Amino acid sequence: MAGLERTCPSCGTPVAEDLLICPRCHALLDPPGSDEDGPVKRPRAAGRPSGDSSANPFAVDLGRRLARVGQWAESAEALGVELPRLPPWAEETARLAPNPEPWAEVVRGLERLAQRRIVTAFEEWERRTRSRLSRLEAYGVDSRLEREQIDDALHAARVGDVAHALATFQQVDRVVSLKERHLDQARDELERIVALLKDLQALALPIPDDPTLVARQLEGELRAGRIAPLKQEIRALRARAVERLRASLPKYVSDYGEFLLRERAQGVATEREATELAQGARDVFQGRAEEGIRRLRSLQQTHGSPTSRSPGPAPSRTR
Repeated sequence: MAGLERTCPSCGTPVAEDLLICPRCHALLDPPGSDEDGPVKRPRAAGRPSGDSSANPFAVDLGRRLARVGQWAESAEALGVELPRLPPWAEETARLAPNPEPWAEVVRGLERLAQRRIVTAFEEWERRTRSRLSRLEAYGVDSRLEREQIDDALHAARVGDVAHALATFQQVDRVVSLKERHLDQARDELERIVALLKDLQALALPIPDDPTLVARQLEGELRAGRIAPLKQEIRALRARAVERLRASLPKYVSDYGEFLLRERAQGVATEREATELAQGARDVFQGRAEEGIRRLRSLQQTHGSPTSRSPGPAPSRTR
């Protein structure tokens, strides 16, 4: 009986000599008569030339099944799933085999294994995507259709309609990613306008509205899912802030420049501060308001302002 069994090279399970796929791990086994160091000895039907598969009805079904598994493998790459494939030598051997039934079992095993892996991947994708949808819904984004499509895709994968499942997966993933991108852009714009107003306030420059009140109001708009009106409001608010900034910035630069000149007259090196002041103003007037104001805010935090310095000569600093 020992001669009628061999060991699966993948999991070590003893398998019968005539099986071509491991019943435990579904790994593809070398057919009987193959040589690890030489070419596989492929069976040839008597009276039929090599390569002629027209007399073998299984060859047509084999090609159809293998093409389907190949399509699954290509489509499942987006899920991060690697599906088993029949090696080229095995396909040729199966097409020319006088007794195709063992190979039919191999192909059926490949299909079962591929489907199990796809279903497992879909279940993991379902958990991830539902979490993403929960975040969108927390901001008022309607996701009822996507939730229904997730259920549809998972059901299709479980009943074997893998092509439909994968097509639905791609559609859902594309729509959810688009909604997330719009939400993230709105969140980023909200944070940028609030930061700009806070920097202007810290520099004692005029602002159209209180940053705390603006943040509360815009956050309410975002949470309600009114993303398009929110973006319009942010653009209008930024335009008003920049308009006031450009009107008041020349006086701010002049006052801060005089402050640096007084310090320089007292022996303090202020060349770097003067450069930062000029660059900040230039950024604002060249359309980079946020960048310019951040530069001026950083200058004030590191060097102070005329009103923050005590009267009297400042000590000399070495650069």
